[in-house]
Amino acid sequence: MTDERKHETTDERITDETTPCTPSKSSQGNKPLAGIKILDLSRVLSGPFCTMLLADMGADVIKVEPPSGDETRTWGPPFQNGESAYFMSINRNKRAICLNLTSEAGQKIAHELANHADVVIENFRPGKAAKLAVDYDTLSQLQPNLIYCSISGFGQDSPLVDRPGYDFIAQAMAGLMSLTGEPEGEPMKAGVPTADLVTGLYAAISILAALHKRDATGEGSYIDISLFDSQLSLAAQVAANYLVSGHAPRRYGNAHPNIVPYQSFRTKDGSIAVAVGNNQQFDRFCQALGHPDLSSDSRFATNGLRNTNREELTHLLTEVFATESTELWVQRLNQAEIPNGPIQSLPQVLGMEHVTARNLIWQTNHPVTGDLRMLGNPMKFRGTTLGVALPPPCLGEHTDPILREIGLSNDDIQKLRQSGVVS
Repeated sequence: MTDERKHETTDERITDETTPCTPSKSSQGNKPLAGIKILDLSRVLSGPFCTMLLADMGADVIKVEPPSGDETRTWGPPFQNGESAYFMSINRNKRAICLNLTSEAGQKIAHELANHADVVIENFRPGKAAKLAVDYDTLSQLQPNLIYCSISGFGQDSPLVDRPGYDFIAQAMAGLMSLTGEPEGEPMKAGVPTADLVTGLYAAISILAALHKRDATGEGSYIDISLFDSQLSLAAQVAANYLVSGHAPRRYGNAHPNIVPYQSFRTKDGSIAVAVGNNQQFDRFCQALGHPDLSSDSRFATNGLRNTNREELTHLLTEVFATESTELWVQRLNQAEIPNGPIQSLPQVLGMEHVTARNLIWQTNHPVTGDLRMLGNPMKFRGTTLGVALPPPCLGEHTDPILREIGLSNDDIQKLRQSGVVS
């Protein structure tokens, strides 16, 4: 979601001087992005997700929030000791400063922070960054080699430039919902905010590419990423099918438009997903089901024929899978080396040995919540361990030390706080 809301949070700033302000050198020194500084003017999901990934890899991210905070600080339940699970899920390894960008003094501080940064990222509605004097044209005058990333709903030069950007709207307008759901049912959004998350990923990839370009040429970059464009890109082969055939794609539920069988089936006690990608797999699949006759049936001899006759085959397979438990089918299909897996709830997933072995749940100590668990980063670097160097920041937690880093005295900071420029 791009930034366009008023903020209503009333969280109090944590002022405990004992809270670490920066990740330790020992924890960041061997990480891929150690030494990179990022000024994060984004809020809600797409931008913060991007900067969290970069922070996990060692970048020093300064998260700028208005005095009332990022909206997601209030999004709940659930809350842990008053802290929003939503906010904490995408803001670890960052330092936070509260800054009123509507004031001239606040803008000057932002300029100084940007002058010390390698990257600036924002997700204001197009035009708002210029009104706040934190747009690319303004900041690149101060630092010509700056990398600046803008995230918006439809891009900076779209005919739809003035429309607000929300994940749900991007899923609807960029075609995902038309492809999701049962064939005769209503179009459905994905269970997670795919437009926001994939936009954050594209933003991170673009920033890394721009850093590489700057290392090679010394030049900065302006990056324009939109929710709509990012969501549309996920249509990938489905869009290719349409561009080649001219036939509009339809919803297949959990089935695949090109491969059969490649879908879920109800079992005696649950559901299982199977993916049969070629004729050799189909032969072994039928053997594992105890129905070798299906592989010799002329209607199902090739994937093209199985696709043409998918309704007949699916009906037969549905009856077979309903006779035994999920666990039994998983065992048989694994023995036959057929791609498969039980359809699991999130609690089941998070309890898997695989999740533990792959370090996919991270734990840290938060100054307010205490012990805090969150999803880890899936990227693995041999010789480097990613983790939580800083817990998700409380509102304005690092305002004072960040301002000291750009040369402000304690008296200066106190005056700024009294005037409402910082908090």
